[in-house]
Amino acid sequence: MASNVNPTVRRRRLGQELRRLRELKGMTAEEVAERLLVSQSKISRLENGRRSISQRDVRDLCGVYEVEDQRIVDSLMEMARDSRQQGWWHTFGDIPYSVYIGLETDAESLRVYEPQLVTGLLQTRAYAEALVQGALPETSTAEIEKRVQVRMRRQERITAEHNPLRLWVVLDEAALRRVVGSRPVMREQLEHLIEMSQLPHVTVQVLPFEVGAHPGLNGQYAILEFADAADSSVVYLEGVTSDLYLEKAQDVQKYAVMYEHLRAQSLNVEASRQFISDMAKQYAD
Repeated sequence: MASNVNPTVRRRRLGQELRRLRELKGMTAEEVAERLLVSQSKISRLENGRRSISQRDVRDLCGVYEVEDQRIVDSLMEMARDSRQQGWWHTFGDIPYSVYIGLETDAESLRVYEPQLVTGLLQTRAYAEALVQGALPETSTAEIEKRVQVRMRRQERITAEHNPLRLWVVLDEAALRRVVGSRPVMREQLEHLIEMSQLPHVTVQVLPFEVGAHPGLNGQYAILEFADAADSSVVYLEGVTSDLYLEKAQDVQKYAVMYEHLRAQSLNVEASRQFISDMAKQYAD
């Protein structure tokens, strides 16, 4: 569930405001770094919200940008303090994709394309356990359990009574045919997928093999959108050792257009549900 203070979102908003102040001053990140005797990469990471920012950082940057309105400085300092608080996911220790979890926790809607597996927010526990074991064969039992627990906790956004996450998922047919765990695990997973797809805020479409080439062939991606107009949409691309977050308007728009093509080429909601149901019956054999 989203908390009143989401450190990831606070860092992102603060970074956007600091970038705006720098641009108003007509300075480059390199010039600011030289003034503060820090690396240019630090300034970039502060502005894109990927690095924790201290109140001292804010004070120094406001000094460089000659911000005279103390109310603005105080507001930015408060955001910096909030951004250093811990989200619920920090109780699980080091999570590789914690930045994404922070964004997902605060998002109003999420559009996902998954070519290989059932998306995490709609996975059963048994499917999630088998998936992590298969994808990370050298991972300890304790680490597998931690990752599964985090995944189950993330799913509370879907089942929340108030303001649940609006989720739209396009699944490639391969995700339904790839046996993760066992046939009984797959049957349970597909039946769960059908059940979740009946929620008013969840939409699931299947992209069948017969479509052939399509705009999603480059791989999985997700588009996160936020209720606050100050928070721009984000495209999330998951990697093996690092993830990529795209926030430029032209990048987000390109992926949004791709997603519209994927939705148009997929089976409609009812046909998708029937397709998944037929697949579930095959796993009962």
